[in-house]
Amino acid sequence: MTFMLQPLKFQGSCKSTPVFVQMLGKLVAPSKGNWKGDKDQWILFTDIEGLVIEGDGEINGQGSSWWEHKGSRPTALKFRSCNNLRLSGLTHLDSPMAHIHISECNYVTISSLRINAPESSPNTDGIDVGASSNVVIQDCIIATGDDCIAINSGTSNIHISGIDCGPGHGISIGSLGKDGETATVENVCVQNCNFRGTMNGARIKTWQGGSGYARMITFNGITLDNVENPIIIDQFYNGGDSDNAKDRKSSAVEVSKVVFSNFIGTSKSEYGVDFRCSERVPCTEIFLRDMKIETASSGSGQVAQGQCLNVRGASTIAVPGLECLELSTDMFSSAQLLEQTCMSAQSVQPRTTTQPMQDPIWVFQSRGKQLRVYNIAILVSFISLVTYILAR
Repeated sequence: MTFMLQPLKFQGSCKSTPVFVQMLGKLVAPSKGNWKGDKDQWILFTDIEGLVIEGDGEINGQGSSWWEHKGSRPTALKFRSCNNLRLSGLTHLDSPMAHIHISECNYVTISSLRINAPESSPNTDGIDVGASSNVVIQDCIIATGDDCIAINSGTSNIHISGIDCGPGHGISIGSLGKDGETATVENVCVQNCNFRGTMNGARIKTWQGGSGYARMITFNGITLDNVENPIIIDQFYNGGDSDNAKDRKSSAVEVSKVVFSNFIGTSKSEYGVDFRCSERVPCTEIFLRDMKIETASSGSGQVAQGQCLNVRGASTIAVPGLECLELSTDMFSSAQLLEQTCMSAQSVQPRTTTQPMQDPIWVFQSRGKQLRVYNIAILVSFISLVTYILAR
């Protein structure tokens, strides 16, 4: 079943947990010329406790009609203030902007998604997370024109694993600190991920003039295949124009306690590691260990190079090595603690059951497909939507 759907909001407050939505068909957004209503997002869930969305359905944002548009473009699927959220199984295609945006949510599990947009599509992040905590993103295949996953300000306790990313811009912390923003990100663990043909691998990006911190971040167990910038910390991020950013601001987002460990694979450029940090607020306690990054173009196992500016930390068994980092094991106690915390982190589960506790209150069946609804609020919203479509 395929449904053409205009912008839609499912709005609480709704506390009758759990709220199950099972999606088995295809939802298709209108093209830009036929769009009616809110341009911030296409589908919005807000203030719904214990929301579970699952199934093998498809969400197609038809973003190609928007990608050359210079004004605002809608995010395909947005969740705001939805605690104990679970999202799994769906396929997301061609969003006009970001595919999925998570904001002001606590206890979130996202798993087994497929997200796909052309490499040339602008700002089509796979999953954006901001102002949220206790978030797990695992076992997803993401190919986009921007970050596969972006972790933005106000986030903590984020665990990302089993991500196959590419094409795209990698997994990013930030950007943080734009327009003097005070940004905070801490306790982020990224492990056992693959980057294939991406612009970046593991990236932290901040603007000059911001404040706050990005700290206690671990990237571990990363495989690289022809990645332009495998490891990068960029405190001069300027909307992608770092070369023209100047270290003239009196403040910057402080980057500290970051571990890059167990990286293996190839770099498309000559640089496997690139650290560009502020003289006034340098990057501190940056650790490299157990990595081997070679250049993809050499064909003979040539070691990639590393460059750094205003960085303090240590490295061991790291190729490429960096002169700015001490070749020492004495400084690795905090790095080991971060790694152990990352590797022992368990999946954050919503405080709801994973299966419905009752029979569905309504079932719609057509052409061998079923739509089952377990919650009266969702049923009322669906009936209202159908009534609106038929009345047009």
